[in-house]
Order: sequence, then C-alpha cells, then structure tokens
Amino acid sequence: MLHALPRLACFSPEFLMLSIAGCLLSLFVVAPAQAQEDNNPPPGFTALFNGKDLTGWWGLGTYDPRKLDAMSEADFAAFKAKSLEDIARHWSVKDGILINDGHGLYLTTDKTFGDIELLIDYKTVPKADSGIYLRTTPQVQIWDSTETAKFSIGADKGSGGLWNNLPNHPGKDPLAKADKPFGEWNRFRIIQVGARTTIYLNDQLVVDHAIMDNYWDKAAPLRKNGYIQLQTHGGEISWRNIFVREIGSEEANKILASKSESGFESIFDGQSLAGWAGAADQYEVANGAIRCQKGKGGNLYTEKEYANFVARLEFRLPPGGNNGLAIRYPGKGNPAYSGMTELQVLDNDAPQYAKLDVRQYHGSAYGMAAATRGYLRPTGEWNFQEVTINGSKITVELNGTIILDTDLSKVSEYMANSPHPGKDLVKGHFGFAGHGDAVEFRNLSIKPLAD
Repeated sequence: MLHALPRLACFSPEFLMLSIAGCLLSLFVVAPAQAQEDNNPPPGFTALFNGKDLTGWWGLGTYDPRKLDAMSEADFAAFKAKSLEDIARHWSVKDGILINDGHGLYLTTDKTFGDIELLIDYKTVPKADSGIYLRTTPQVQIWDSTETAKFSIGADKGSGGLWNNLPNHPGKDPLAKADKPFGEWNRFRIIQVGARTTIYLNDQLVVDHAIMDNYWDKAAPLRKNGYIQLQTHGGEISWRNIFVREIGSEEANKILASKSESGFESIFDGQSLAGWAGAADQYEVANGAIRCQKGKGGNLYTEKEYANFVARLEFRLPPGGNNGLAIRYPGKGNPAYSGMTELQVLDNDAPQYAKLDVRQYHGSAYGMAAATRGYLRPTGEWNFQEVTINGSKITVELNGTIILDTDLSKVSEYMANSPHPGKDLVKGHFGFAGHGDAVEFRNLSIKPLAD
C-alpha cells in the first residue's frame, strides 16, 4: 500500500453486428481464462514465473519510471544488476512457489507490458500489506481485510482495488469483498487496456473498466507501458501461476467498446452515407468504414444536431493522415473556428508534423487545448476513441487513456491569436473535417446527454 498523492434507435446491420460482437465479448470478459496449475500457462498465455527460479525478474522498489527513462543503457544495466543482490536475500522458490519474506525490493519483470490480461495467484499472512504494480505504477491492492487498524483506509473493503486512485475516482475501492481466509490461495484476473482496468478476485468483479490513475503525476495519463511488479510490504507473501497475455489492438478495441452503457445509437449503417450531409462526394464507404477520398476533403456531418453527447468511434490513419472531428458544427465554415471545435485526428509521428503547435496534435481542441501525445496505435491499425461533450467541457479518451480533459470556457490564449467565434455554440452537427488524406472511420455511435 502507498498513500495517494494529494491533489437503441437505429438497428442498422452494422449496429446489430456490433451488438452481437459486444455480447460475445462480454462473455469473454466475464468468463475467466482457465488457468492451469503447476505454473503451466493456459493457451495464449506466457508464464512469467517458471516454477523453478527467478529467471526473467529483477528488483525495483516504488521508483519513478521517469528516472529509469533518463538512464543510459549502461547505467540501467548496472542498476538492474545491483538489484539482484537484494532479490537474492528476500526472495526464494520452494516447491514451485515464489516466496518473499516481507522485505526488500519488489520482484520486477524483465519485460515491459502495455495492454494485457494477467492471471496470478497469491497467499499471504495476517497484517501483511502488498500489491501488484502495473506499468511500474502502484497498484492493485493486497492486504489483510480483517486488520481493524487499517479499516479507516479501506482494508475492510477487501483486496483488488486500485488503492492509489484519488478518493473520488472509480476503482479505488473494490466493488465486492472477495478475499479468501488466510491459508488459502487467492486468484486475480486483471485486464488492462490503456488505463481502463478490470479486475476479478476469486472470480468476483472488484474493478469494472476503471481508469487507473498515474501515481507519479496525477495530472498526466497512466504510462503506455511499464513493468509488472510484485510488492513486498511487511509480511510473507507467496505467489504462483503468474501468466500474462498481451492484447492486440483489434481485441483491445472490442474490450473498450464492451464497457456497458445504454443509450448509444448508431449513426452509420456501414453501407452508405444515409443520414449524412455536406461533402458526401468527397467521401466513400469501403469495407464498412467511411473514408475520406485521397486528395479530397471537405466537411461531412450528420444531418442530426447534438448538444451534449458521448461519441464512440474507431479510426485508422494512413502515414501522414490528417482529419478531424467536427464538434457542434453549424454546417458552414471551418469547423475548427465556426464550430465549437475540431478535435484533431492526426498521425502525430509523421515527419511533416514535427514542428506543429502543441494544440494541433491528435485529440487536441484545434488551436485551443493540447492533448497528451504518445497513445496512438501504430499507423495502419484501428484506434478506439470516445469523446464526451458536456456544456463547455470536452474529454477525449484514446485507446483507453484520457488524453484531453478541458473546459473551453476557460481558454483565453489561442494559436496565432486566431479567434474561435463558434467556441460557445451549444448545439450543432457531428462530423469529419477532411484534409486530403484517406483517413477511415467505423463503428460510429452517439449517446445524447441531458442538456
């Protein structure tokens, strides 16, 4: 444990297919992988612990990963090698079980991980306090749920919560108390896509699609990848059956889309531009996606207008791709200025964009508020994005990570000092602002919110 730092109306073929896919995925997410015993991984998983020795692990405490990033290759190698002396003193393997004496550095994977499914068994003792670090970040909590001295900080709620989340953030407290009595093995199943984290403890859902906070910088998103660490904290803890499966982008997008919320309606039938207006001759439908024609552009937007809403979509960028999401667009003019905003859709890593204003990169409210970079999938892969518009507030979640959370009513400085006369619009169309690149969009749905 570490203390937190302060601080559906349209039943198109596409829609029906998405609904079926969502149901199937929900079954996948709920039904745990059948973890085999004796440290033998189930199909599709890799064993992180071989049941014999500490091969594949080193030692690290609660250590700011930004300091690791700043190390030279030689300094990091020496730092890592030195840690093994501590690991040898406090960690051992007996009869296929990984045992820590309650002290020393935390066992840390050689490899870093991003989107994963993690299976892990543990057994601990009274008054022990431990956890699992994801992406070098604390933590999925493990502790003695009977220790009354810690009831004031949540021990009575049980293990499995994202304990270092801020108090008002979902996931900090587990949804159920699922700990087994001392002497029995507990089993975690952890699914993490972006910062979205789902946790089962002993087959009970304890965290449901919650955002894991970045302990190292509460104002920044969770790191894109990092080490898995087994924390040691004041009492013996044993581990076994530690298996990981890396999640690819297609599956990750389905997991993100499976987050259950009612009220979404499809705005694209997957076959035509029915229900869309504007530059329809500049776009085409191909393989179930709306695609801006290469060398063309213009603004394509929904016939329907929206005030407050949540939009979900997938998009795919070609190399150097540039487009944008038109938000509360009045149907004429440049969406970035005449509409509430254009949320940039951009290949951030293309050489021609190396020197843009920070308010021009992907997810940014164009010219007004900068999104955090580094969370796009490789060019050519489909990305999942959710956009929430509520009054003057905008939240952009990309691939499970919030990259923009801003209030345009508080913006007073603009790129090139250009005015944004549409910024305060309360209603308008949703659409795309093409800039000559074959950017694709699919699985488009919107959930209207109360004004």
